[in-house]
Amino acid sequence: MRKVYFDSAATTELRSEVIRCISEVLKTEYGNPSSTHSYGRSSKSLLENARKEIASYLNVSASEIIFTSGGTEADNLILNSCVRDLGVKRIITSKIEHHAVLYTVNSLKEKFGITVDYVALDECGHVDHDDLKRLLEQGDEKTLVSLMHVNNEIGNILDIKSVAKLCKEHNALFHSDTVQSVGHFEVDFAEIPIDFAAVAAHKFHGPKGAGFAFIRKNTGLKPLIFGGEQERGLRAGTEAVYAIAGMSEALKLAYTNLEKERAHVMELKNYFKKRLLAEIPGVKFNGGCDDNDRSTYTLLNVCLPISAEKSMLLLFQLDLKGIACSKGSACQSGSSNGSHVLNAILSEEDLKKPSLRFSFSSFNTTDEVDYVIDVLKEFIDE
Repeated sequence: MRKVYFDSAATTELRSEVIRCISEVLKTEYGNPSSTHSYGRSSKSLLENARKEIASYLNVSASEIIFTSGGTEADNLILNSCVRDLGVKRIITSKIEHHAVLYTVNSLKEKFGITVDYVALDECGHVDHDDLKRLLEQGDEKTLVSLMHVNNEIGNILDIKSVAKLCKEHNALFHSDTVQSVGHFEVDFAEIPIDFAAVAAHKFHGPKGAGFAFIRKNTGLKPLIFGGEQERGLRAGTEAVYAIAGMSEALKLAYTNLEKERAHVMELKNYFKKRLLAEIPGVKFNGGCDDNDRSTYTLLNVCLPISAEKSMLLLFQLDLKGIACSKGSACQSGSSNGSHVLNAILSEEDLKKPSLRFSFSSFNTTDEVDYVIDVLKEFIDE
């Protein structure tokens, strides 16, 4: 059976260079980086070199990179400490954030009684900057704004620099989940006055279980996980040196090959969009994903003209044909409530139709796009 992987927003295929890097570290660098003997010092050196290299791509200090198990832990660390330790009494976010943010914010509201405000979105799900400014001008409580850079379901890109400057003007802290953008876009945190960000390696062809929090120096955050003094006391637990080395290698390759691979993936997205419009009358694109200037080049979220009854079999049939894609975020697969992102922006009529997220990488080809279009067309026409 033919296999086609169009779910890179969920996780990406490991690069062969990253696999070799991880394998070598597993074989040779097994010392605990907190140990003082030669084995430990060697692992520590590898760890700190990875930290410096990662920091260089974001144009930040190495001390501002705190290794975590991934984006979710980084989001939790930042949001919890902002409320618990920095005195944040109010969080401004949106209803289409990743659940790592939304569920954490809800928990903090229940536990600490903070105020939560949701910024208005336009019909495509883009943040209304005027409404954000209006919210920031209200009250004098210490405020944190948490808005993701690239939406993981519909691909909308936030004007992160503009939002960061707006927050700075109103003395608000700014956190962004950059899981879908780092490794795919140039991100310069020396130019963007952001306070905190979350990153995950497996979104840019690195290993699962590795990520980091960017924490601007002197912000005063405190740990979520307690134990040893690893990660400058901000994240206890022995670091996964092999995974961190793999993450560093993956990020290096992502930015080394960025222009060439971005052009290839953008061409795939445009070709997929063109063929869908030509072959499937009535198809729609959710959010702003069909606007290349305001959405990521890595995904399309497609609303298909299929009845609700027939749509129940769609993902099953695609899987039988070897095609991997997603109804929404992989993190919410199995949810009976559907996508919270699409629920926030689609009409009742379009919510009754099936929506699929196709997400691409440099490993994909136009031949794979043709295969997927043929399978979709056959399913819709039968």
